Amino acid sequence: MNIEEYFARISYNESHKDADLQTLTVIFQHHIQAIPFENLSMHCGETIELDLQSTYNKIVRKNRGGWCLESNHLLFWALQELGYDICILGGNSYEPAKAAYTAEINHILLKVVIKGNSYIVDAGFGGAYQAWQPLMLISGKDQPQIPGIFRFMEDNGTWYFEKVKRKHYIPEQSVPFTDTPELGNIRKIYTFTLEPRHINDFQELNAYLQVSPDNILQKKSICSLQTTEGLYALVGWTFTEMKYNYMEDMDLVQITTLTDEEVEKTLKDKFNIVLENKLVP
Repeated sequence: MNIEEYFARISYNESHKDADLQTLTVIFQHHIQAIPFENLSMHCGETIELDLQSTYNKIVRKNRGGWCLESNHLLFWALQELGYDICILGGNSYEPAKAAYTAEINHILLKVVIKGNSYIVDAGFGGAYQAWQPLMLISGKDQPQIPGIFRFMEDNGTWYFEKVKRKHYIPEQSVPFTDTPELGNIRKIYTFTLEPRHINDFQELNAYLQVSPDNILQKKSICSLQTTEGLYALVGWTFTEMKYNYMEDMDLVQITTLTDEEVEKTLKDKFNIVLENKLVP
């Protein structure tokens, strides 16, 4: 495994001699704009192995993406190689359908300490809840970014991560709508504590997610990638292109339904992914 090969994969060719916030931010942005959040392996008969060599080969050498366990693990390795003070944390995702956080840890995120300040770095949430920059770990402070306003709330050692929702403008519809009909304009994302984890703590989760029929990753084939203006998302046969803040506090959303042939072409054209095995969307 070679850091220069990873840099080539994310098209990063600037200096990385200083393990500072500026370098972290640029590497992070290159990572999320080059490496899709995707679970396509589950839908084309491949097993996802949770070890660094397998993840590196898949994402860096085979030009694939991965889910949080893979993408954040690769980023953890790269930042550690560059000398960052970094550790892995575990998160519990919010499930809007159940209006609750999961009972078990089902997400991996990273904490980086720079000059005494802690930052949360998470390249593995995908879609519209993917932050574009490291977020300072501070409770109750709005942190505006292009995708929207993010914030953390801390209560008794548990941290809550949320985003302020924006309206969606869909050209085919005359009335703009907010992305979920939940009350209020806050979208809960996940909770976490600052207890350091090891990647092996997630082996059971990695195996479980690939066989459990009731999780969203089993039910839907997902591939999403951040762009310079917004994001691309392919869920099943539905391709969505989102442009952030197209109008004041409103994101432009364009949705297309694809055929099987178009799914393959879209993966190649928009996500730079060519699968070895047949995808069943």
